[in-house]
Amino acid sequence: MEPDAVTPIRPQSKSPNLTFNGGMFNPLFIGKSRRWIIFWLVLIGSRLQGESWVDGWRSANPNWRGVHVITRTPSDVLKLVGVVPQLAMNGMNVLIVEVDYNFAFTSHPELRESTVITRVETDRLTDVCHRNGVRLIPQFNCLGHQSWSTQTFSLLRVHPEFDETPGLYPRNEGIYCRSWCPQNPAVGPVVFALMDEIADAFQADAMHIGMDEVFLIASDSCPRCRGQDPGLLFAKSITEMHRHLVREKHLDLLMWADRLLDSKTMGYGEWESATNGTSSAVGKIPKDILLCDWHYETLDKYQGHPSHYASISYLTGQGFRVWPTGWKTPAAIEAFNREALAQRTNGVLGYLCSTWGAVSIGDLPAWPPLTKGFEPWK
Repeated sequence: MEPDAVTPIRPQSKSPNLTFNGGMFNPLFIGKSRRWIIFWLVLIGSRLQGESWVDGWRSANPNWRGVHVITRTPSDVLKLVGVVPQLAMNGMNVLIVEVDYNFAFTSHPELRESTVITRVETDRLTDVCHRNGVRLIPQFNCLGHQSWSTQTFSLLRVHPEFDETPGLYPRNEGIYCRSWCPQNPAVGPVVFALMDEIADAFQADAMHIGMDEVFLIASDSCPRCRGQDPGLLFAKSITEMHRHLVREKHLDLLMWADRLLDSKTMGYGEWESATNGTSSAVGKIPKDILLCDWHYETLDKYQGHPSHYASISYLTGQGFRVWPTGWKTPAAIEAFNREALAQRTNGVLGYLCSTWGAVSIGDLPAWPPLTKGFEPWK
């Protein structure tokens, strides 16, 4: 299966009004960093030329310094609102907020989880991000991660017919996370409507679709997927997301890269690379997808004993832009950054700091793994 031929489309973002009192134009704020002066001069110039906010952001930010945070409640979002200015001062220019089903959907209100974020909170977060030169990208987990521990998330609770392993694994015992069926034609219209609402609420010019740690695919328990090639099914799912988000909605598309890596050749093991055949999808998906390549350990911790983080050069060699992603171990962050910096001219964008509950939102600005990860990319 070959993906549709795709001509990259330049996303158009809703542009916030420029505010000249307080915020980024406060003299005390500007005096702390010439980075912000440059950003706003470039942004004003791009606006005068009729370009969008994100066009100005791209021109001013050759290196991406991002933070990934899971947000489940209005309180989580409002805490982020409070720390974004300091995070921006410390170098952050991209914020990825994982929302999933914790949003006040109107297209499918039955798919709201018990706690939801509303447009009141998203408007405040969008405003503070744009005023501080931060690109805000929401995330909605697709295909995999449709459950966690004993909790199955709303899509498969409401639509058990979408499940890749219908009727199996009560209380999710014996599996990591559930997946939806990539061959069920009824899934797309539902999840596209959800993602459209999230993108609109965050005034987004990009969407992160997750796609990590997909272990349940091409299951013998699924009448549609039984006996199918996992790589083809994985590529099919990605390409359908790309068709909707990039070609129809004109958004940039990001995803985690682990399922596109073959564990046998990478040596990372089954978590940070694939052992179930999905890695063959790498040659079957559009090249304008931005791949977040996450690795959280020093090389000596991997069973395959790799000599270096080979995934960066492998993925850029396949024609993708790559965003190296670390977590909380200082030595691993330093080693992975060293590999990435050596290839920064080959489509390597910068550094993304994931958090995964290791730090509270309030403590993020001074969190050493974040500040350490950003430093070489300033």
